[in-house]
Amino acid sequence: MRVDYGEPEDLDVDDLADGWCSLAQQWLSDAIAANLPEPNAIVLGTVDEAGRPATRTVLCKDFDADGVVFYTNYDSDKGRALTATPYASITFPWIGIARQLTVRGPVARVDAETTETYWRTRPRGSQLGAWASEQSRPIGSREDLAARLAEVTVTFDGIEVPVPPNWGGFRVEPETVEFWQGRTSRMHNRIRLRVASGVIERLQP
Repeated sequence: MRVDYGEPEDLDVDDLADGWCSLAQQWLSDAIAANLPEPNAIVLGTVDEAGRPATRTVLCKDFDADGVVFYTNYDSDKGRALTATPYASITFPWIGIARQLTVRGPVARVDAETTETYWRTRPRGSQLGAWASEQSRPIGSREDLAARLAEVTVTFDGIEVPVPPNWGGFRVEPETVEFWQGRTSRMHNRIRLRVASGVIERLQP
């Protein structure tokens, strides 16, 4: 299984002269226009308190020059890992258009107001699901999970579903940002920005 990505329009260091965010937003728009599934999906890499890495796919719900935001149960595996080691790597894997965007840096919780604003955009079923699930904890059966959902549905019947006390957003604050673009003969483009210093460099593929 091998793909030759061809010769797309070249990516160069000058494309990041004004920072990383505008190009990242353009690439996300290109992924949406190409009808890629879940174009806002990111592979999130964390390290737990014992130094063991883990990856999983989550959904980016916002990004700007300050970083990339996703939401989760703070008591989940990833929430506990990020609390123990507040540093992460995230990658947008836009494989269908032969591009990747990777952001690495320290992680901080978003403020309660930001979480509340996002929470109000979630479908009610997703809100109820966040209350029903003790994310990452074992459960006996699918039926037990359905029973929990039924219970919280009754609890919040006829009222707004509040934000769970252990639920909210994390922001990965960019320390380095790397754009990857597939090219023919595995001579891919890799351009990395070191945000604090503003240093932009081409990396060998």
